[in-house]
Amino acid sequence: MRLFRAVRLSLLALLVSLAPASSFAGVFISINFGPPVLPVYEQPPCPQPDLIWTPGYWAYGDDGYYWVPGAWVPAPFDGGLWTPAYWGWNNGLYMFHPGYWGYHVGYYGGVNYGGGYLGIGFAGGEWRGGHFAYNTAVVNVNTTIIHTTFVDRTIIERTTVVNNNHVAYSGGPGGVQHQPAPEERVAEHEQHTAPTTFQSQHETSARSAPASYAKNNGGHPATLAVARPLPVETHAAPPLAHNEIGSQTSGAGAGKVTPEARSPETRPAPPEHNTAPPTHYTPPPAHNTPPPAHNTAPPKANPAPKPAAKPKPEGH
Repeated sequence: MRLFRAVRLSLLALLVSLAPASSFAGVFISINFGPPVLPVYEQPPCPQPDLIWTPGYWAYGDDGYYWVPGAWVPAPFDGGLWTPAYWGWNNGLYMFHPGYWGYHVGYYGGVNYGGGYLGIGFAGGEWRGGHFAYNTAVVNVNTTIIHTTFVDRTIIERTTVVNNNHVAYSGGPGGVQHQPAPEERVAEHEQHTAPTTFQSQHETSARSAPASYAKNNGGHPATLAVARPLPVETHAAPPLAHNEIGSQTSGAGAGKVTPEARSPETRPAPPEHNTAPPTHYTPPPAHNTPPPAHNTAPPKANPAPKPAAKPKPEGH
């Protein structure tokens, strides 16, 4: 049985390595029993600007399920957002869907990972003018170093999938019941970028640590998240789709298509081409007095006054 698992995982690793980075998505492993419940932990504070939180998750290795700790990761391209990995149930099997980078946060099963990933999109912030702005209502940030922050609690209500039992999979008996929203379906089918090399090394390190496996820690790993961010790795940005879905902040909580974009609440509406003048419009005063009408005779010049006549002497 263990040999079979090793062969299967080797083949899956080969498939992952052959998958094109620009369209990274798919199901690479399936198990006939579900992952343990998600452990509850405190998100370490973001230590420097423009990092994206990648939540911890259960992966599967030679000795069963093991925990991959959450980590802060530099986005591999400007405007990049992370869609977490998740387990989904289908016809009696639990299928693993890898995480990926893109311009929008796609479907991750409605699994509430916390740290801004509340089941639908990402409520933890958005790209603004080339820098990431953090929603401190839901993410932990070192505000003495990071000053691009805001507070939006309404998005938490719109993007939270209640998961009081901390179930780590979607669908099936006892799983999270959340069907993809329209914007999640669109984002899911956009072109994506694979996890960075350092993310893959991070997962490999967890897989090689016996303490990470649920059978050894009883579903309570000692290392749930790492405070030190993963190193920077730059990838080519995927092309933007012609039918950009814009912001998912209202409904799916994702970020923006471009670094300059804004959420519907903060983005000013573009001016219309035919904009009516203001209601109280007052024309500016004319610099020159308007000319007289054409049928008006020009004023006559005033003749010079004549000198008064001298009186004639009497007798003449």
